[in-house]
Amino acid sequence: MKTMSGTLAAMMMAGTAIAQPAPTAPPASITYIHAGTLLDRPGERPRGHSTVVVQGGKVVEIRDGFVPPPAGAKLIDLRDRFVLPGLVDMHVHLLGIGGDPARARMTALNTEAADDLLYGAGNARATLMAGFTTVRDLGGDARGIRALRDAIARGDVEGPTIVNAGMPISVTGGHGDPLNGLAEPFAHAVAGTVENTCDGADDCRRATRRQIGLGAEVVKITATGGVLSNVAGGLGRAFTPEEMRAIVETAHGLGRKVAAHSHAADGTKAALQAGVDSIEHGSFLDDEAIALLKKTGAYLVPTELAPVAALAQARAGVLPPATIPKAEAAAAAMVDSHRRALKAGVKFAFGTDSGVSRHGINAQEFALLVDKIGMTPMQAIRTATVAAADLLGESDRIGTLAPGRAADLIAVTGSPLDDVRRLERVDFVMHDGVVAKRLEE
Repeated sequence: MKTMSGTLAAMMMAGTAIAQPAPTAPPASITYIHAGTLLDRPGERPRGHSTVVVQGGKVVEIRDGFVPPPAGAKLIDLRDRFVLPGLVDMHVHLLGIGGDPARARMTALNTEAADDLLYGAGNARATLMAGFTTVRDLGGDARGIRALRDAIARGDVEGPTIVNAGMPISVTGGHGDPLNGLAEPFAHAVAGTVENTCDGADDCRRATRRQIGLGAEVVKITATGGVLSNVAGGLGRAFTPEEMRAIVETAHGLGRKVAAHSHAADGTKAALQAGVDSIEHGSFLDDEAIALLKKTGAYLVPTELAPVAALAQARAGVLPPATIPKAEAAAAAMVDSHRRALKAGVKFAFGTDSGVSRHGINAQEFALLVDKIGMTPMQAIRTATVAAADLLGESDRIGTLAPGRAADLIAVTGSPLDDVRRLERVDFVMHDGVVAKRLEE
């Protein structure tokens, strides 16, 4: 038996701990997915029989044909399904009761932020089960949506990856001011907690920094009035050009993109001139606004589903009377505006404004893009994959299926390139390499 060195023996006699080699982590399990048809890069021709190899939450390889998995690997059989990247919805509101304004109003006086957060968890799961593996949440309690975002990222709650905005930046009395329509006792109680309204360029810088400080990964501004605001002030421009520029410069300086809720053309043009990254809704687009969308390269997020839902709710009497003329005007103008924008070559990214409509029916937007706006099914799918990833600045992570990309993918029966409504019935969902929805569910 060999004698220990003097130093080692001395350490042992003194009771000094001896460093041991760190244990080697077991390799992440490997999953082979057999896809009957694979649309790995929306906008390009789909592949036939293919095998997607997944490990550690990422795609590591795509091979032609049905490659037998090695010993110990898991096999997911989607040989009779059409497989494509997980879908992205660029405009949702997850917190609170979604798509049921009458119920939301009835319970508003006896619910708290914790209730809205738990509703949000259910909404997030419904969204994921519908095939949407990433969403951009554009308005809700900043602390609540940050908590939901992080809980999903930890794996504590089922839901899509969330890119969150917190509360929208609004002028006092504008769309996004939480005091709108409140009786004096309630307005007085809430006033001291309002952090998202601003008046004047310096105050708007403060409000923008505050939302980012609360965890906002993207900044939303309400450039115009809104359909669902309980005020009759219309849909015109809200901010001064100086206020808009202050918000955009502050957000961009802190590494955040800016999404502008906008209906009236004047508000849209002012927002584009200020440098926003996307126009949400864009209901009333004149030729100058369309030209600015082209010139700046900003995206239009059309949310065709929102006015359909809002108009139905308004006419059913479950929205305040002040919303009815606004809903009718926006719904009437939006289709023509978006048709002209598409014809002009404006960039579109998919968004639904879910929360106005029910969560989990997001994919109904595809048929509206095809039937009303004139997109092909492939163009519509591309808005919810490649284009949405580009707007998020995450093309290296999502939007396509390729080595190194997130293993976010879905499967449907039949080809959505023949009938885009097939995306309304998603059979299988994988999010970050984890199966969220199996074929039998």
